Amino acid sequence: MGFSVTDKDYNLFITAIKQASDYDFSDYSDKSFKRRIAKILSDNSTDINSLIIGIRKDKDFLEKIVRDITVNTTELFRDPLMWQHLRYGVLPQLAGLSTINIWHAGCSTGQEVYSMLILLKEEGLYDKARVLATDINSEVLSVAAAGKYKYRFNIGYLDNFDKVIKENPLNYEEFRDVPYSDYFDLDAKRDILAIKPFLLEKPVFRKHDLVNGKTVNPAKFDLIICRNVIIYFNYSLQNRIFELFYKNLHKGGYLMLGMHETIMGSIATGFVKSGQVYCRQLEMVLFRHNLSGADALVSWISSESSGIDLLIDELSVETT
Repeated sequence: MGFSVTDKDYNLFITAIKQASDYDFSDYSDKSFKRRIAKILSDNSTDINSLIIGIRKDKDFLEKIVRDITVNTTELFRDPLMWQHLRYGVLPQLAGLSTINIWHAGCSTGQEVYSMLILLKEEGLYDKARVLATDINSEVLSVAAAGKYKYRFNIGYLDNFDKVIKENPLNYEEFRDVPYSDYFDLDAKRDILAIKPFLLEKPVFRKHDLVNGKTVNPAKFDLIICRNVIIYFNYSLQNRIFELFYKNLHKGGYLMLGMHETIMGSIATGFVKSGQVYCRQLEMVLFRHNLSGADALVSWISSESSGIDLLIDELSVETT
């Protein structure tokens, strides 16, 4: 039996979720969202009216539907070329900081969080990093915090590890013999790839919905990683979230997006692009505040100075 979702079904679903919770999916990309609604109808062998009744009556069922509707695809060192650019082009620019604040927005099950931590460890920056990882889905946050994955599903991604950690694209004669056992406990028989305990202790995992536009942390970030999330939003929502990232980045801070994601519109003037990595500029602050000369400079200095000494490790882990 095939399940199709009409515009009316789509609007009824969006409205029901919005009325019963704080979630708002109205600015998600229509086509991909309809496909996910259709999959939920199929998986639950139900129709749109019964689904909406369940959403309105049962909070636990609503949360389950929200978990099911969100996309949670990730892998270790996904798109190695981007991680190589991060290693050799971005991290050296942050190495002189006393603290490196990093936000993984839409972290899913956490493989990219641990990829980042491994890279920081190899570059000698691990101890100065403060890492916050957020997602709308509390279930995937629990998986991320546990750091245990299917060995057979993830073993192929260790090729990505080799390309990013062991090889140097700037010098093909250089090869670092970094054993997997430095960072993983591999058990093929039990089908487990487990992240080493010392890596599990570093990140703070927190539930957060990018759509509501709320600032996730009192201190600004030096690097925000949000990969393959924005692509599921419409143009208006994308720009609102890019503004959120802009406000939460230090001047000269970096934003890393997915391979098929880009910043468009007026907010793009606030960034300089290098591949899929964007560097935050000063100019956008002057534009947005419509200030002139010394007033604008004072406003920017004030905004950059506030909260700079606040540390992410003061946050509590929330992985309900």
